[in-house]
Amino acid sequence: MRLTLSPLQRKSLVWALVIFLVAWTAGLLFIWHAMHQPPEVFGRVMSHMPGPVAFLLFPFETMWVHARAGHLRIGETAPDFSLMKQDKSGTVELASLTAHQPVVLVFGSYT
Repeated sequence: MRLTLSPLQRKSLVWALVIFLVAWTAGLLFIWHAMHQPPEVFGRVMSHMPGPVAFLLFPFETMWVHARAGHLRIGETAPDFSLMKQDKSGTVELASLTAHQPVVLVFGSYT
């Protein structure tokens, strides 16, 4: 049994597909742009996403890996940044530490 569509149904189906693809592309570009913003902005954008929509409709993990990959290569100097001390008594800048001695940054958990 073969399903046949009338010209009006076919035209409506094509328009629905076009509208869906335009909306999907706009959502993809919106999330891609948000991923390239500072973490506070990206967090604010994602807090307004309904449920797991971004994770189900878009290749979220792949986009995230590419957006946060950075541009540093082995042997390049790390960009300067400042962090709040644990006791919140002030900040520490990477440039002030590297001026006196080599610095190793360890990201991870010791628990």
